[in-house]
Amino acid sequence: MIRSAEISRTTNETDIRLGLSLDGTGAGTRSTGVGFFDHLLDALARHGRLDLDVDARGDLETGAHHTVEDTGIVLGQALDQALGDRAGIVRFGQATIPMDEARASAAIDISGRPYVAFEAELPHVAIGGFDTDLVEEFFRAVASSAKLTLHVTVERGSNAHHMVEAAFKAFARALRQAVAIDPTESGVPSTKGLL
Repeated sequence: MIRSAEISRTTNETDIRLGLSLDGTGAGTRSTGVGFFDHLLDALARHGRLDLDVDARGDLETGAHHTVEDTGIVLGQALDQALGDRAGIVRFGQATIPMDEARASAAIDISGRPYVAFEAELPHVAIGGFDTDLVEEFFRAVASSAKLTLHVTVERGSNAHHMVEAAFKAFARALRQAVAIDPTESGVPSTKGLL
C-alpha cells in the first residue's frame, strides 16, 4: 500500500506545492522563504519519518503568516489524502520531547474530528522570519485539514527557539505513532467503523 499524496494550492497570497509519503525517512526538500520555518519542517519530516517536499511562495512582504498557515492547510490535506480510509492505522499517538531547558508534549487522535488544544506561553519574538504566534496557526491549519484531534503543550522553557522546536518534534513523534500501521488491526480502528 502506497500512502502518499501530492497537493497544489494557489491563492492570491500563496502558491504551494507539497509532496508527502507517510512511510519515509525524512527525505525531501523544504523551501518556504522563511528560514526557521524550513528548519521546523525539516524536523517534522525527520522525526515524523515523513518524506516531505514543500515548495511555498508567499507574500512575505506582509510577513510569514499566510505562508505558514497555508502550508499547514496543504500539509493537512496531504495527510488526509495519504491516510485514505484509515484502515489498519494505530490512530493514537503521543510524545514528550525535551530540548535543553524546554519541554513540549503532543497527543494526536486521527479521529475525523478537527480540534486543537494549544497551551504555550511563548515569548513574542521572531526567529528567522517566523513569529512565534504562528506556531498555533500552523497546528490549527494542519489539524483542521487533516481532521485530527491535536493537543500540544509547551510545558516549560525560556528560549523561544527551543520551545517551538520541541513542540514541532513532539508533534512529529506523536504523528509518527498515530499514522503507523498496526499489524493487529484489520480494519478501521473505531467502534463506528469509520474515521
